[in-house]
Amino acid sequence: MSGQLLRRLRTAAAAVTLGAASLLPLAGPAGTAHAAARVDNPYAGAGVYVNPEWSAKAAAEPGGSAVANQPTSVWLDRIAAINGANGTMGLRAHLDEAVRQAAGKPYVFQVVIYNLPGRDCAALASNGELGPTEIGRYQTAYIDPIAAILAEPAYANLRIVTTIEIDSLPNLITNAGGTATATPACDVMKANGNYVTGVGYALNKLGAIPNVYNYIDAGHHGWLGWDSNFGPSVNLLYQAANASGSTPAKVHGFVVNTANYSALKEPYFTIDDTVNGQSIRGTSKWVDWNRYVDELSYAKAFRQKAVEAGFDAGVGMLIDTSRNGWGGPNRPTGPGPKTTGDAYVDGGRIDRRLQAGNWCNQSGAGLGERPTAAPETGIDAYVWVKPPGESDGASKAIPNDEGKGFDRMCDPTYTGNPRNNNNMSGALPDAPLAGAWFSAQFRQLLANAYPPVGGTTPGDTTAPTAPTGLTGTATSSGATLSWTASTDNTGVTGYQVFRNGVQVGTSTATSYTDSGLTASTAYSYTVRARDAAGNVSAASAALTVTTQAGGGGGGNAGCTASYKVSSDWGAGFNADVTVTNTGTAPTKSWKVSWTWPGNQQVTNLWNGTVTQSGSSVSVANAGYNGAVAVGGSTGFGFGASYSGANTAPTLSCTAAG
Repeated sequence: MSGQLLRRLRTAAAAVTLGAASLLPLAGPAGTAHAAARVDNPYAGAGVYVNPEWSAKAAAEPGGSAVANQPTSVWLDRIAAINGANGTMGLRAHLDEAVRQAAGKPYVFQVVIYNLPGRDCAALASNGELGPTEIGRYQTAYIDPIAAILAEPAYANLRIVTTIEIDSLPNLITNAGGTATATPACDVMKANGNYVTGVGYALNKLGAIPNVYNYIDAGHHGWLGWDSNFGPSVNLLYQAANASGSTPAKVHGFVVNTANYSALKEPYFTIDDTVNGQSIRGTSKWVDWNRYVDELSYAKAFRQKAVEAGFDAGVGMLIDTSRNGWGGPNRPTGPGPKTTGDAYVDGGRIDRRLQAGNWCNQSGAGLGERPTAAPETGIDAYVWVKPPGESDGASKAIPNDEGKGFDRMCDPTYTGNPRNNNNMSGALPDAPLAGAWFSAQFRQLLANAYPPVGGTTPGDTTAPTAPTGLTGTATSSGATLSWTASTDNTGVTGYQVFRNGVQVGTSTATSYTDSGLTASTAYSYTVRARDAAGNVSAASAALTVTTQAGGGGGGNAGCTASYKVSSDWGAGFNADVTVTNTGTAPTKSWKVSWTWPGNQQVTNLWNGTVTQSGSSVSVANAGYNGAVAVGGSTGFGFGASYSGANTAPTLSCTAAG
């Protein structure tokens, strides 16, 4: 199949369920043997290896046979796993079985490369066998033998997909270098450079094999979705892709949500939603100024940023959906109430964790989307990298010879740490060591699967009809809109309202009131409907509403601003500024100003527009957060560089109503 056709397959997002029995033939005579020619998307038109060891464990659980034929990754989490340990299959045995399953047809074999020196420096549950300085042993005793086996001629017709070192590089961004969540172990790994060196070495050695497709772990939206983490993470991955003789050409793509629980799609709210005229980014503790609310939006944005950083324009993304379905009786069926940002998001989010930083054996989780090829533009596949039912870590200390420690985040009684904003861990009790079979977890995942297990109905892809009959009335500072309800095959859950092409709010009813407008000004509105599956309709016909002339009076606008440093690493820092309306009328705009007492310089800023001249700084509101109700708050954040002292400035705030 030509590369051009494969690119069309990816772009068209033709979803194909993956599995041993779901092989799509490539063009060619019947019965022709297929060499593993390099392809754009290794999952397109191919079956995927079903691990017989995992499959047997799944099938032995009540109802588990319904998913026991799903493809999962083989984890090489220590040197002994290469040849097989304690009676388990080694790498060569798995590859031999993959060749047998392939039976001459295009076939993907998925393997996780996971044994860096000082591995997983922020989580003790999955610490590895190699000490922080054992980079030489990592290279010669771990990567080199794996590369030698993968390069054997017997496996040349397989498409071998590697997941490279989960949780490693992102830890250097968020958990090292003076951040509030830094750990001594991560500081060591950032200083010695062995994560970057090791990842580069793995990419170089494995990427030299023609039928190997390297995907680097890229965290998840609840970890790296903030502006202060997102760009630096992409840049660090690019640095690793150029380390130890590697080049970006040896990176086929990235994998997100590996062994995590972040929802694939949040159907009942978006990052652009507002409540009471204020963005949920600033008013929801769950969102907490993040740019993303789910993994699909994060993965697409990460791909774009990676290309901008220098990676090949054809890089693809994988999303681990093994445990992010969040079905079952606690799954919301519609948006939360629009009383506060917290109520709206917490009432409607399908990710039911206590906090997005919780990662160990999460209570209430369910199987997610089944492995599927090319489900969305830029997404090579939904995959099950983490085999469902394999523990994330022990809920209490268990002696072992695998280098795996006890992490309190796996203890259901743990009250948390700065990395999860000091929330309860949300972990299941009585969990075994990381990687060991955890029957109670598997049964929970099966019961809470979404889409449910055993059903034959395909996912909903039908969008609602466009809203009609849009009408509106205006005052000097607002507009009230109404429209005729849309229809949908499963039911409309809400509407998105756009002013001058930008979403300004949502509504579960067929009406919406927009506020904070300028008198004697024309505004163009459209409305789109949304259903429970996240399908969005075409826009309604546009309606122009002109606000009335201002009548004066109505109170005075005023504001105050407070300043808080969220992290400081000696040469730079991140800070948050909260703007509060202290006047007697809603604000339409605001501006915060200050003069640095030292040599601080703003390097990047979000949720506002910054002007800096020498030590003088002013920040005006963005287009979506200038309107603040009386007593309400919004804000912005920024990163800055400095040397010497980092004394906090005195802020002044002005507002217009």
